[in-house]
Amino acid sequence: MNKATISLLFLLLSVSVTAQIEKYPVFQDCDSLEISKIEKCFKVNVKNKVIDAFRIPENLQKENFQETVNIVFLVTAEGELKVIYVNSPYKELKEEVQRVFSTLPIITPAKYNNHPVEMRFVLPLSIPFNNNENQIIVEEKAEIKREKLISNVEPLKEIAKNKLFPEHQSELNIPFTHAEYTTFDSYLDQASNSHTAMKPYLFSEVKQYIDLDAQKNKLMKPKNTWFSKKLLNEHMAFVKGKDYWFTIDPIVDLQVGKDSEGISTFNNTRAIQVNGGLGKKFNFSASFYESQGRFAEYVNKYAESIKPDGGNPAIIPGRGIAKEFKSDAYDYPVSEAYISYTPNNFFNFQFGHGKNFIGDGYRSMFLSDVASPFTSFKINTNFWKIKYTNMWMWMQDVRPELTVDGAYKRKFMAIHYLSWNVSKKLNLGLFEAVIWDNVNDRGFDVNYLNPLIFYTAIEFSSGSRAGNSLLGFSLKYKMKDISLYSQVLIDEFRVSEMTSNDGWWGNKNGIQIGAKYYNAFGVDNLYLQAEYNSVRPYTYSHDELNYNFGHNNQPLAHLWGSNFNETIGIARYSKNRWFANAKVLFGKKGFDYKNSTDTFSYGGNIYRDNDDRASEYGNHIGQGNKANIFIADFQLGYLVNPATNLKIFGGFTFRDFNPNAPTNAFDTSNSTWITVGLKTDVFNWYFDF
Repeated sequence: MNKATISLLFLLLSVSVTAQIEKYPVFQDCDSLEISKIEKCFKVNVKNKVIDAFRIPENLQKENFQETVNIVFLVTAEGELKVIYVNSPYKELKEEVQRVFSTLPIITPAKYNNHPVEMRFVLPLSIPFNNNENQIIVEEKAEIKREKLISNVEPLKEIAKNKLFPEHQSELNIPFTHAEYTTFDSYLDQASNSHTAMKPYLFSEVKQYIDLDAQKNKLMKPKNTWFSKKLLNEHMAFVKGKDYWFTIDPIVDLQVGKDSEGISTFNNTRAIQVNGGLGKKFNFSASFYESQGRFAEYVNKYAESIKPDGGNPAIIPGRGIAKEFKSDAYDYPVSEAYISYTPNNFFNFQFGHGKNFIGDGYRSMFLSDVASPFTSFKINTNFWKIKYTNMWMWMQDVRPELTVDGAYKRKFMAIHYLSWNVSKKLNLGLFEAVIWDNVNDRGFDVNYLNPLIFYTAIEFSSGSRAGNSLLGFSLKYKMKDISLYSQVLIDEFRVSEMTSNDGWWGNKNGIQIGAKYYNAFGVDNLYLQAEYNSVRPYTYSHDELNYNFGHNNQPLAHLWGSNFNETIGIARYSKNRWFANAKVLFGKKGFDYKNSTDTFSYGGNIYRDNDDRASEYGNHIGQGNKANIFIADFQLGYLVNPATNLKIFGGFTFRDFNPNAPTNAFDTSNSTWITVGLKTDVFNWYFDF
């Protein structure tokens, strides 16, 4: 929080407090002064004593750290000076502030009606110390025992006391959208021991590095009417008791638009979201969506190409199975819910129905959020420089060849992901996953409940065709404003075949390389990202139909499946409540042929049987029915309510899809899609295929 923001939020409060406090806290050096001079003497003493005792941590000196750090501290009714909050991601700096304040003497507390009272202050501390002209600011009105002060600045008082956002102190997930997480990552990447690959983040994790209340408080608009508060600032309903709380919010996604094919597009989502907590360690969240929509022609064709068995016309990508609505639209209900329990500083347990994402990129080679929600149980373990995630998932295959008596085929997945901060700048990640189903009445194989053992060993001991395992590793290197990241996914390989460079079909792997640039070129809130992804043919597929890396006819990793490469450029900028996003994507992908004479699998469809491959050797990315793809997407909008992330926006999408021959889902097309709408932005929705 910068000086201007603090001054804006607390100016009126400080005036009200000063008028009612008879005497500021008093250092011994100030005891003999007139009352009118004690305030200045107190502030000078605090600043001088802090600067004299402060030792700038060595790593900050090496990084030439230059910033104003806001220290919120309290002078208790007993005269102790206690640090409440330090606005910095650096653990070493926070520890030094705590050490310095622990050396300060006990002083005479502030008094009101001759009674000792607590008083809070904000000390803006500029590092290096040659520019410390900022003044100490009263953070909030004195806490007076058994008496209540009345203020005429109630809206600001509520904001200052941080009562509007109870989720910030909870074990709930922060809704994962790439745009929202851009802000978080700019702070987390400056921290020495943060982990950013496993998403969504917990509020309790992020609040260690970011003042979440301050981030939203600075966007608040002073309003007096109930309607304006609820529309622009607050949750629709907020109930709080001694050991419980919950919020209720409506969710909407109301869009209208038109594409170049002449289709009038729309989306009409109405939903309700309930978040809450019981005690300090247990939280819950539930969202129920009712939606109807018609999309751009290429989206409609893709949705119908992955339709499930049983007569329903489509699966809306990323959402779920749809039924008919009118003659040319879809009705697709979705529900997501989970419970979260954090018994101590080491573990968090979650069980629910939703999505997860592993990686630092826009795409992921390991696990993405492009498919429909699924049921999972997750354990996050944090200790030392390690974050270790175990996930067990229940998914399904909805193709007719695996459907029995109208029931879809169940399959299971287990994932380990270990994130290790090797140093303050370097992070390594290790990934493994295994997929299996109910063959031989195995059910949910308890062997895979072991949180430590390598899955490949279990798969081997259970039988050569008992499952499909994948391995991977990731790397991230953090600099001041730039972070570099990568992922490597290995499905199958033979060292001898890899070195021969003969294009053996079984060398199945994927790679990602990317970079993020925060506050690019010195412009606050300007974010740039570049990313390259490449996946070889037949990766994520298997010769057992139910062992592919997919769910509900959608990939679980990269949206394009396999047999492709792509390059992505992303730019985001925000100013107060305004935002602008731009994305440009180009690449090539090899599809199968639509005609009946060529029935081979060329490795682009992860649901095809490996045994249908076109050849043993000579396989390469883009083989088969090669398509060149170019997509440009632009969005401009305004944040209506920061509490719910309600946004009004306009968007423009251009897509050029040029295959050698028609594919099962798409023909050659050159299309544009214009949309405007109002939406609660709480999940990613991908139309860049």
